[in-house]
Amino acid sequence: MGDASMTADSARAIAFIGFGEAAQAFLAGWRTEPGFVATLAAYDIKTDSPDAAVREGKRADYVRANVIGASTAPAAVAGATSVFSVVTADSAHEAAIAALPGLAPGAFFFDCDSCAPQTKARSAKAVDAAGGRYVDVAVMAPVHPRLHRTPLLISGPHAEAALPVLAGLGMAAAIHDGPVGSASAIKMIRSIMMKGLEALVAECVLAGTKAGVIDTVLDSLDDTYPGFDWKARSAYMLERVMTHGVRRAAEMREAALTVELLGLDPAMSAASVGWQQAIGELRLAATPEEAADYRILADKILARLPPRQP
Repeated sequence: MGDASMTADSARAIAFIGFGEAAQAFLAGWRTEPGFVATLAAYDIKTDSPDAAVREGKRADYVRANVIGASTAPAAVAGATSVFSVVTADSAHEAAIAALPGLAPGAFFFDCDSCAPQTKARSAKAVDAAGGRYVDVAVMAPVHPRLHRTPLLISGPHAEAALPVLAGLGMAAAIHDGPVGSASAIKMIRSIMMKGLEALVAECVLAGTKAGVIDTVLDSLDDTYPGFDWKARSAYMLERVMTHGVRRAAEMREAALTVELLGLDPAMSAASVGWQQAIGELRLAATPEEAADYRILADKILARLPPRQP
């Protein structure tokens, strides 16, 4: 558990539901802001894991970040004026519902999760009915290196009131006019391209590596799309899928749902789930040197992928 005796400003109490990469990046950024003072609490479902190493690892994250580690979601959000939900897409609605018993009247609930607009609308209805103020937040870029200054789009009836709160934390938020789900629609539809491209690159690089032609393939792509730097981009994308593939697969299921509920066939979104999930489940790690070389990453993935018969 974190240090509960930290200097606190009772007027600004912040809680995290989920305490992974995004939450820790936001917090690291806030602490670079002059005069940042707040009560900080967090709850992450990993502290309920049957695996002792997983539980202790997350508690160590609380200590390292100097936040109060709560044993439940309601305990984490109790008294918080701002709650940031930063969990995986497949657990976003469940996480919002779980926090409601502790949510203070008028508290902002910033749902930063990568969900279909319809999922966000369900969560908003529950949060607002409980007396909170739900804000649809779309995180529009990786949280590194910009940390708390990562671009955000916010939407919904409480967006205007929430904007100065986020600005006070040094965050780069902009309002997208429209109901809850408007900001997330942009994120989800953008993800079709961003996460879909990762899946395409993974399949291309792995197939090219097995065929012994990948260098020539990527050189050819550089000729067709000059300036993209396919070799460097391929390394970056492979590393991202290795590290975050399971989370990205959950996001792409939500993207597919978004497309389907628009009355379209989500064939490409659904297909990208496969590579994201399969590579992410390998739980592979790469050193910074390895992460810069698509050939090393491809070899690591191929060595662990289960065989598939033609």
